[in-house]
Amino acid sequence: MSYNLLDSDKTYLVTGAAGFIGYYLSMQLLDNGCNVIGIDNLNDYYDVKLKDERLKSLLEQENFLFIKGDISDQSVINQIFEERKPNLVINLAAQAGVRYSIENPDVYIQSNIIGFYNILEACRHYPVDHLVYASSSSVYGSNKKVPFEETDFVDTPVSLYASTKKSNELMAHTYSHLYNIPSTGLRFFTVYGPMGRPDMAYFGFTDKYFAGEEIKIFNDGDFENDLYRDFTYVDDIVEGIQRLLSNPPVKTENAPHRVFNIGNSSPEKLMTFIGTLEKCLENSLGREVEFKKKYEPIKPGDVPATFASTKLLEEAVGFKPKTSIEEGLQQFTDWYCKYYNKK
Repeated sequence: MSYNLLDSDKTYLVTGAAGFIGYYLSMQLLDNGCNVIGIDNLNDYYDVKLKDERLKSLLEQENFLFIKGDISDQSVINQIFEERKPNLVINLAAQAGVRYSIENPDVYIQSNIIGFYNILEACRHYPVDHLVYASSSSVYGSNKKVPFEETDFVDTPVSLYASTKKSNELMAHTYSHLYNIPSTGLRFFTVYGPMGRPDMAYFGFTDKYFAGEEIKIFNDGDFENDLYRDFTYVDDIVEGIQRLLSNPPVKTENAPHRVFNIGNSSPEKLMTFIGTLEKCLENSLGREVEFKKKYEPIKPGDVPATFASTKLLEEAVGFKPKTSIEEGLQQFTDWYCKYYNKK
C-alpha cells in the first residue's frame, strides 16, 4: 500500500521535541524539508544533558524553531497556535514512567491531563489538519488475551500513568466528535534505541554494568513464567508516525478519531532481552559481558506481558515495525559506548 508523502509546505508542531521520540521524529520531518516548531520544558526527570544534546542537533537545522515552554501553560500553547498556526500537531510531551507515577502523581495530572487538554482546546480554536498524540500500551493493564487489539476492553488500568493515557484517548475522541478535529492516538509498545530514556530498563542495566553494580530484575526469578515485552525500535515508531501524519482519519458517524497499536508484534522474554543486551555489549566492547543479577518481585503497576496486534496499522498505511532486538540493541550499545566513551 502506498501512502501520501509529507507536505513540506505545512508547519508541524512537535511537543516534547527534545524527548526521545520527539527528537527522532523532528529530525525526520526536517530531513524531509518540513517546517518544525518544537516545544519542550526540558524538565529534569532524567539527565538534562541528553535532552540538551538532542536539542543542539535540532537547532542546527534550518527549518526548526524551538520554544522552551510547558504544555500545561495554556497561554504558551495559545500563543504558539495563534502566531504560528501549525497545520499538523504531534503531541509527545508527557510525564512518562509507570513506577514514577506512583511516587509523583501530581506531575502526571499536570502534564498528561491538563497539558493535553490545552492542546485539544488550541486545536479547537485554531483548526489543524491532523492531531497525532501519544498513548501507551499500558492502557491494556493486566489483559490476559494476547495479542492486544485496539478493540479490547481497556477500562482497568493498573497505574496512574496508564489512566492518564486512557483519559487522553477519551478526551481526544470527545473533541474530535464535537469539533471535527481529525485525531489519531498511538499506543506505543516499549520504545528503545540510541539516545533513549535513561529511566528505561535497557539503559539502566547498561549504566549498572559499567558502574559494577547488580541489576534488579522484577520477575521474582521465575524464568518459566517470565515477563514478556513487545520492544519497538525508535526508527520503526517514527516511520509509523510519519506515514500516519499525512493520512488523517475521515469523519464517520461518530468522530474522525482512531487509535492504533504501534509495536513490534514480536514479544520477547525479559531474560532473552537481557541476554541479547549482554551479547550486543560484548560486540561493542570486544570482551565478555555478564550482568550481576538480583531477582525481585514484580513491581506495582507493572504488567506481565505486552504484545501488539498491528493489523489495523498495516491496513491503514501498509507498515509494520520490523527491527529485531538484536539489530536495535546493537545500535544502542554502539551508541552508548561511543557517547559515554566506554572502551
